[in-house]
Amino acid sequence: MKSARFLPLLSASLFGTTLVAILSLPVAQEKPAPKQQEKAVSHDEFIPLFDGATLAGWEGDPALWRVEDGAITGETTATTELKHNSFLKWTAGELDDFELVAEYRIFGGNSGIQVRSFDLEKPHAVGGYQADIDAAGQWAGTNYGEAFRGVLAKRGEKTVINEDGKPEITGSLGDSAELAQVIKKEEWNTYHIVAQGHKIVCEINGTVMSEITDNDTDTRRRAGLLALQIHTGPPMKVQFRNIRLKRLPLGDVKKVVYVAGRPSHPPRMHEHNAGALMAKRLLNTHHGDKVHVTTYHNGWPSDLSAFQNADALVIQSDGGAGHSAYWHLRQIDYLRERGVGVGMVHYAVEMTPGETNDTLIAATGGAFEINYSVNPHWDGEFAKMPEHPVARGVKPFTIRDEWYFNMRFKKDMEGVTPILSAVPPQETMSRPDGNHSGNPEVRKMVEEKMPQHVCWVVERPDGGRGFGFTGLHFHDNWAHDDFRKTVLNAICWIAGAEIPAEGIVTPTPTQEELDANLDPKAPPKPKAK
Repeated sequence: MKSARFLPLLSASLFGTTLVAILSLPVAQEKPAPKQQEKAVSHDEFIPLFDGATLAGWEGDPALWRVEDGAITGETTATTELKHNSFLKWTAGELDDFELVAEYRIFGGNSGIQVRSFDLEKPHAVGGYQADIDAAGQWAGTNYGEAFRGVLAKRGEKTVINEDGKPEITGSLGDSAELAQVIKKEEWNTYHIVAQGHKIVCEINGTVMSEITDNDTDTRRRAGLLALQIHTGPPMKVQFRNIRLKRLPLGDVKKVVYVAGRPSHPPRMHEHNAGALMAKRLLNTHHGDKVHVTTYHNGWPSDLSAFQNADALVIQSDGGAGHSAYWHLRQIDYLRERGVGVGMVHYAVEMTPGETNDTLIAATGGAFEINYSVNPHWDGEFAKMPEHPVARGVKPFTIRDEWYFNMRFKKDMEGVTPILSAVPPQETMSRPDGNHSGNPEVRKMVEEKMPQHVCWVVERPDGGRGFGFTGLHFHDNWAHDDFRKTVLNAICWIAGAEIPAEGIVTPTPTQEELDANLDPKAPPKPKAK
C-alpha cells in the first residue's frame, strides 16, 4: 500500500518589488504603538473573495474576464480563438480543507469551479478537481478531474477513487435527471463545495449532487488553487458572484501558516520568502504525514481566511514598526486565545516597546526590546541541549549568526524553556551603546559571562505554545543540520505535531536549493570556472 502524503505544490511567483538593499543593520523605527487594529477574523465566518467591483485578487486573460453587473464574467464570442480551456485564478491563497459558496449562472457552453488545483504549462491553464457547470444541464454537479483522471463522480454518484486512479461507485445520491431539476437555467444558482480530508462534496441549490473520497495516494491533492473556467467551443458566457470561503480544520495533520516579510537586506540575508519556502518544502516532503505548511509572502496575507484553520502561525520578517503583524495585533491575540501556536523567527522577535511587544511576549514568551536587547553577529557555541521535544536529535553545535540576546521574557520566565543558550564573547560589545547595540546592563552580563538564551519555547496558560528563534540572519545557515533541525522541531512543536526521538530529519539542502526562491535583489551566483 502506498503511504498517504501531500503532493508537492507548484510554487507561485510571489515576490514583490525589490527594496533598496542596506549595508548596515536596521535602526528600530520609533513609531507609536498602533492605535487602531484591524478586527480579528474568526475561525467560523465566511470570507468574501470577490469585491463585487474589480478583479482584485484574481488573475486571468483580460480578453476573456471582466466584472459586469457586480459579477465576475467570463465570455467568448464567435471571433474568440481558444486553443484550450482558460481559467481565472484566485491569487491571494490556496485551498486546503474548506467550504466554498458561490452563485453562478451560465449562458451556453461549459464552465466549472477548480479547487485544490494546479497550474498547467499552457497560459491561464489549470488542472485538478472541478465542480462542473454547464448550460445544457448534463454535467452540472459532476466532480471532474480537469487534466486529472477525467470524471471522478457523475451527478448522483458517490464514488471512491482507488489506488489505480479509477472511480468506483459506492452509493447513489439520486437520479441524475431528477437532481438536474433543481438547477435553474440561465438564472442564479448556488454552488456549495465542501472539501475535508480527501472527501469532496458538491451541492447545488441545497441538493447534494456528487461525492468523492480520493484514495489514490499517488495523485490526490490536499491543497491547491481556486480557479473559474471558460471552456473551448461555441460562444458562451458564465458569471459568478458572492464567492465566499471558510476554512475547515485539517484534523489528521497540523497546519502551519508561515508568513514571510518583504525584502530588506543584501543578498542571502533576511531571505524571509526563501526561508518560508525552505521550511515548507522540507516539512511537507519529510514530515507531511504529521504537518502541512502553507506560505504567504511579502508581508501580511491579503487572504483574510489565512488563519482560520491554523494550528500554528510562524512569522519570519523584519521587525520594529516594519513587522508583518504590526497592524494585526488583534489577530495574534485571537489566535493565542484559541490556543494556536505562535513562532517568531529572527527580526520578527521584535516590535516596539508597549502594546506590540507585550503581544509578542504573551504569544511567544519573549521579545527583543530596544535599548535593552542587542543584536551583534557572533559565533554561538551551544554546548548543551535541554530535555525538550524541540531539542530532540539536536547535537551541540557552533555557528555564526546575528544572535540577538538579553531578551525581555515573561515575568519569572513563566512557562519558558530555553533551547539554545550560549555565552556571548566580549566582541559582541564592540559597538557603542545604542538602541540595538549595547547598554550598561548587557555589558555587565557579557563581562560576567552569563549565558544568553537565543532560542526559547513557551507553554502558555491558554494551552497554546510559542517559540522565538533569533538566528537566520544568514539564509545559508539552513544548510547546518542541527541549526535547521532546531527550527523545524520548534515549528512542529508549537503546532502540536509529533516530533520523533531523532527530531525532524531532513536532507542537507544543496547549493541549488539554497539559491532557490531568493529575493530578486540577489544577483545570480557566479558559476565556478
